[in-house]
Amino acid sequence: MRRIVSLWLPFLPVERLRRRHALSPDRPLVTRSHDGRRQVIAAADPAARAQGVVPGQPLAQAQALVPDLQVLEAQPDRDAADLARLAGRCLWMSPLTAPDGVDGIWIDASGCAHLHGGEHAMLGRLLDDLGRLGLSGRVAIADTPGAAHALARHGRSRRTVLPAGAPETMFDSLPVEALRIAGDTADMLHRLGLGRIGAVRAAPRAPLARRFGPLLLTRLDQMLGRVAEPIRPVLAPDIVQARRGFVEPISTPDAFRMVIDALVAEVCAALHRRGEGARRLDLVFERVDGTTRSVRVGTARAVHNPAHLGRLLAERIESVEPGFGVEAMRLAVTAAERCGPVQDDGARMGSGHRGDDADLSVLVDRLVNRLGPERVFRLTPVATHVPERRQRRMPADRAGAGGIWSADWPRPIRLLPAPEPVRVTALLPDHPPHAFTWRRSRHEVARADGPERILGEWWRPATDADNDRVREYWIVEDRDGRRFWLFRRGDGQHAWSGDQGWFLHGFF
Repeated sequence: MRRIVSLWLPFLPVERLRRRHALSPDRPLVTRSHDGRRQVIAAADPAARAQGVVPGQPLAQAQALVPDLQVLEAQPDRDAADLARLAGRCLWMSPLTAPDGVDGIWIDASGCAHLHGGEHAMLGRLLDDLGRLGLSGRVAIADTPGAAHALARHGRSRRTVLPAGAPETMFDSLPVEALRIAGDTADMLHRLGLGRIGAVRAAPRAPLARRFGPLLLTRLDQMLGRVAEPIRPVLAPDIVQARRGFVEPISTPDAFRMVIDALVAEVCAALHRRGEGARRLDLVFERVDGTTRSVRVGTARAVHNPAHLGRLLAERIESVEPGFGVEAMRLAVTAAERCGPVQDDGARMGSGHRGDDADLSVLVDRLVNRLGPERVFRLTPVATHVPERRQRRMPADRAGAGGIWSADWPRPIRLLPAPEPVRVTALLPDHPPHAFTWRRSRHEVARADGPERILGEWWRPATDADNDRVREYWIVEDRDGRRFWLFRRGDGQHAWSGDQGWFLHGFF
């Protein structure tokens, strides 16, 4: 199922100029241009629009509405370049991104949402990225570019997710301007009582085509998915990529594998010359009907080994629907890193192996490629003394270093999901337990070592249960030789340190 994201950035020109010129955010800001007859508003920020200023309005009228209006010259060439750069920044989401007019970006996110936690999470991350850049916008995802474009600009929410296969009636309440038609056409439709898409959809098609030409019905059919609308992606000029076009369309897995081998060899040679390795590759299949399909693979470390990358891509081609045939294939390295030298193990130099780390990264890449990134993870240490928070999950193919704090005391090989209360016989304040009962089983303590005092983390929110607690841990061994990790909540002397309850936390 095709899924298209439309990102609308109506304030990009004014937000860019406000940052560049360090202008006051309290005064409304607009840009001006000349339409051949007079000065008009090219773009307006939210404060100006709130006071009735809109793009296309005569500048003199806008200044009459807002006397303290800040006015700067429009820079359409720079705005287009900024939009293209933003489209390139969206490659983390999908290999198919392209500017949509002068104020939007299209992203073909088909098959990519599961890599980012689902469609809602993916769109939320996109808006968060914009916020970090000081930009604002609206975003929508739907089955077609036309539907996503309409919902981003005319929907009710800043973030809209239209379910796959939604009925055509979902668009009936939108204005006809959402069809990407000329302003005079939209005005005429309103005068005829056809100001909503539902009215246009229900009207006879032949009179509409005679009166307004073919574009109106073409836009309607593109929105509803009756007519295909391809997205021509753009890539950064310095990106490593290779493309093969075919005289006759291909559609078989064997043909795809042959092309993959040629593309990977070319890309890896370019990466090797640059001293880089691929971390993410996107293979795009350009079909004869003008649409595209793509697969994405990632690696746990920078790689420019053709055999490894070719195998990863070949394992994904069965998920590609070739339709009536593929007329071209393109391989792009959308994320790359410097590839440092690897020291070979002298005992393996003749075997072609590069050591345990490299072998493990190959295994991780293949597992992630087959099972999905959400099902393969690694544990990374966290800088904390609280045992249940000393590790956290990270995607196996994501680079990142955690902290590690040394512990003089041994740690159990298994922690319980949460400490479980036990009944303990012990002398206070600093004597070890003589016996404890856990899950109705009594254990006589033969040996004990401790206590090890662990304090709560004062920098965490006060709502955390262990924020103001003191834990005193004991390693105890029962008469059957089993070893347990117990702790008392509190130091045994001060009421503020804890309620003196005992808990079992792990096993040795």
